[in-house]
Amino acid sequence: MRPASLRRARWLAHPDGVGAPAAMRDWLTTPGSLTARLIAHSGHFRVQKLRQAGNMCLADEAAAIGLARPQRVWEREVLLRCDDRPVVYGHTVVPMSASASDWPLFSALGERSLGTTLFYDPKVTRGELEFARLRPGHPLLARVHDVLGIDGPLHETYFARRCLYRRRQGVLLVTEVFLPAVLDLAAPATHMNTNTK
Repeated sequence: MRPASLRRARWLAHPDGVGAPAAMRDWLTTPGSLTARLIAHSGHFRVQKLRQAGNMCLADEAAAIGLARPQRVWEREVLLRCDDRPVVYGHTVVPMSASASDWPLFSALGERSLGTTLFYDPKVTRGELEFARLRPGHPLLARVHDVLGIDGPLHETYFARRCLYRRRQGVLLVTEVFLPAVLDLAAPATHMNTNTK
């Protein structure tokens, strides 16, 4: 495979196409809010904001947000941490043409969860999930390695999903890269009622 082609992921409409192991496929296909599921699987959940500023969108993001070619967008990068372990890298892009009325809370999110905001806003329409294997050479993997402090060449393949959201006239693309540590999360604790009648 040519190096240039590695900079684009092949996004598929069905998770079976990416060949994820069963446990990872279960995370990729999480219905509803991923944030809510991560909270349920950890004692302490935190959104760590890495960056939120203007930047060029990636080659495989442009068409998804209606651009003919990569252009400057508003970009947000976060790590989702469960019990202080990073388990998901989140990457969000919004076209510069979006107005404050399209996404009124985006610029002021800080370390609040974007996912929670999207799921509870009745004006937001969620598109269909797409799935991909991100191979060494894809720009998001280089960013993942940077934020995790991993030295050396990129050899690993990561699984990711993305979804396009619409609100008023605006679009917003959220990509979630699942880190290996997500598979170590325990099932939610079950709270049994020990009261006797």
